[in-house]
Amino acid sequence: MAMLPLPKETWMEDALRDFPHVSSFLRERGVICVMCGEPVWGTLEEVIKEKNLDVEAIMTEMNAFLINEAGGV
Repeated sequence: MAMLPLPKETWMEDALRDFPHVSSFLRERGVICVMCGEPVWGTLEEVIKEKNLDVEAIMTEMNAFLINEAGGV
């Protein structure tokens, strides 16, 4: 299982396997993932960049979301 915070080099498949609820977070920001019907391969950074989003901002927000969901790990 991946540890938090997730680095931007994390493979999308690993992030979704370890934190399935991250799919809704990403979907709300326009990043569709394999669990949402569009197969996505690559790292979180690559997928976020592909959508022309701010990688650092999304990663910071996503990690805060994940840590909050995990109960402040």
